[in-house]
Amino acid sequence: MKKLFLIFIATLVFQTAQAQLEIEIISGNASALPIAIVPFAWQASSPAPVPPVNEIISGDLYRSGLFDPMDAKDMVDRPTDGEEIRFGTWRLLKVDYIVVGKVRTAADGTGFEIIYQLFDAHTQEMVLSRITTVGPGDLRFGAHRVADSIYEALTGVPGAFSTRIAYITATGLGNDQRYELVVADADGFGPQSIVGSPEPLLSPAWSPDGSHLAYVSFEKGNSAIYMQDVTTGARELISSGKGINGAPSFSPDGTKMALTLSRTGNPEIYVRDMATGRTEQITQHWSIDTEPVWSPDGRYIYFTSDRGGRPQIYRVSPGGGNPERVTLEGDYNARASVSPDGRRIAVAQGRGNEYRIAVWDLESERFTILTPGKLDESPSYAPNGSMILYATREGGKGVLSAVSADGNVRQRLILSDGDVREPAWSPVIR
Repeated sequence: MKKLFLIFIATLVFQTAQAQLEIEIISGNASALPIAIVPFAWQASSPAPVPPVNEIISGDLYRSGLFDPMDAKDMVDRPTDGEEIRFGTWRLLKVDYIVVGKVRTAADGTGFEIIYQLFDAHTQEMVLSRITTVGPGDLRFGAHRVADSIYEALTGVPGAFSTRIAYITATGLGNDQRYELVVADADGFGPQSIVGSPEPLLSPAWSPDGSHLAYVSFEKGNSAIYMQDVTTGARELISSGKGINGAPSFSPDGTKMALTLSRTGNPEIYVRDMATGRTEQITQHWSIDTEPVWSPDGRYIYFTSDRGGRPQIYRVSPGGGNPERVTLEGDYNARASVSPDGRRIAVAQGRGNEYRIAVWDLESERFTILTPGKLDESPSYAPNGSMILYATREGGKGVLSAVSADGNVRQRLILSDGDVREPAWSPVIR
């Protein structure tokens, strides 16, 4: 039971510095698809950026583990539109797909247009042809959108490269310690501190439209839940009652929030109406009920409870009722994250002193263990369900990692110095 509280109100001593996240593939897919993202022609009035658009796209596809982009230095041709492609040359280079394009100044004179085409090197057919228009400061975001389109065209699954991640860091030691809630692009670029505090910050949770983050702060001594506008910094106090205020989770339509409160002296699951502020208790048990998350269709709230003797995942209707146990294997299953299709649940599964990320299939009622770590926790599904972001420790240092939903591809997201924790993957941002 003590371990359940550690996950819920962990105040780990992080030693970190704000820095760019670096991504390292630590296991890959031998059958990754060979693809060439040819350097795009730069036809805009402003200087070309560094890195160029093609490198951002290639990086995104490589990190998915499903693609093996050719290094630009190995390309013997540099076509910028379909008519210039010599398909025989690319087949000799064992490339299956080719992306060509150009960047020019948008019609309004301020932003950019990214014009691109995707071709099958074997059939010589055009698979995709689009123009993505972005504002003057959004070229990197536009490149991620291009990668999303290519990913979807070749896999049938929407890409998640243009999304963001949130995580907690801390700097300093003792009285000089400072915690930060940080937001970065899904590739780790451009980390920005959303809020800072000398007291612990925990449990970041995205609103469905990606405009707000809810989180737990101890800045006033007791735990309190805040909701903060990611762009403006404006924030609203959601709950600061006596005892535990924690684990916020937005409903899929954003009209409600599930949270853990101990108003009655025991941690229970509550649902708050975001418009009226009215809060209703939906569980009532002598055990600890915590870490609520919504099913994608809004029909259930999944939560962690030890009402059966050990922490397991249960679910209940948002209107209350009799909770139903969901995970039926293992001694310890906590911190649920539901896949976008609602068919699977990622959890931190404990065995002895080891914790790994496992996925429970609701149909087959079987677990698949995805990670080999000894202290893996806080799983968070990508909005397309292809990857799971999680926190772990390596060599005494906290890092973020991601694993593909089938466990075949793993990658480590590293800060150049220090620890990071409590990851949360944003929804798709339109």
